[in-house]
Amino acid sequence: QVQLVESGGGLVQAGGSLRLSCAASGRTFSRFAMGWFRQAPGKEREFVAFISWGVGAITSYADSAKGRFTISRDNAKNTVILQMNSLKPEDTAVYYCAAAGTNYGTRASTYDYWGQGTQVTVSS
Repeated sequence: QVQLVESGGGLVQAGGSLRLSCAASGRTFSRFAMGWFRQAPGKEREFVAFISWGVGAITSYADSAKGRFTISRDNAKNTVILQMNSLKPEDTAVYYCAAAGTNYGTRASTYDYWGQGTQVTVSS
């Protein structure tokens, strides 16, 4: 089992920044790929970014996040970070952290464990 707890969400004006953190506990964090997804009201959950395991970890971003968001991980602290800059009102959503033990990718079904989510609201 892996427990994931997100933090760092809040209300920010358009153009501002937020730093989301996901703290993991349980099984060996470094062996899991980590992803961020988001879900806006009335919409399906969508991929935001992932980072694979191991040295030279691979990262990938949704088109909507490229150039604005950065995913990183600190295996010593069992933490994955999503730095979000130049936020837009359309970034408003609940953001979820997820962990995948055997694969990584952009599909939510790839991920085995999920946090409870943190609300991000961007005002115009």
